[in-house]
Amino acid sequence: MNRREVIEAMIGGGIITSALGMETLAQTAPPAYRGTHQIKPLSFDPAKLRGLSEKLITSHHQNNYGGAVRRLNQIQQQIGSLAKDAPAFQMGSLKREEIIAMNSMILHEFYFANLGGDGKASGTAADLIKADYGSLERWEQDFRATGLSLSGGSGWVVLSYNPRDNSVHNYWAGDHTHCLAGGAPLLVMDMYEHSYHIDYGANARAYIDAFFQNIHWDEVNRRAESRGRK
Repeated sequence: MNRREVIEAMIGGGIITSALGMETLAQTAPPAYRGTHQIKPLSFDPAKLRGLSEKLITSHHQNNYGGAVRRLNQIQQQIGSLAKDAPAFQMGSLKREEIIAMNSMILHEFYFANLGGDGKASGTAADLIKADYGSLERWEQDFRATGLSLSGGSGWVVLSYNPRDNSVHNYWAGDHTHCLAGGAPLLVMDMYEHSYHIDYGANARAYIDAFFQNIHWDEVNRRAESRGRK
């Protein structure tokens, strides 16, 4: 039995409260168990992106990102409803699902927020990139190659600020549980096939080209400036 089957069995067996009980829990439970995360609207007009269709962006936002938010809320409410003597595997299954849904929500929010621009790198983030990669061109080559290494599968490419060594770096994430401990995402690119298949099929390279045309560098700069470097 896989973890999703375990969760379904928990629901079917009455271990987890009913939908009505979940609604009550969301109103009365401590914050950790309320499951009241909200879907953030797009900050740009999806019809105006270059090379990324409105249909693709809308579906991605509503179904994949929205699904992660809804799933996270349900999972947190389910955790709050577990009996004190519930078997450890039940908590383990839910906790694994919780971190997957939480990171999916967060990474999607970073991703959508860093779209809607003209793709022209400048400002604080560009300066940080040049300091650690030597040039924007060398960094972009690295970022693109990292994305292509994930094509045909799933994952994320994340330019993160690393406070340990006061640097920025491109990191590979094969799924929602891979992240830099303590890192601050500056630029996020979704490489799950749902982020490009409607428009490009298996042509991940063309999707990456389109992504770079739409990077909102003002938002990337805002993130860089809020994290800063000592």
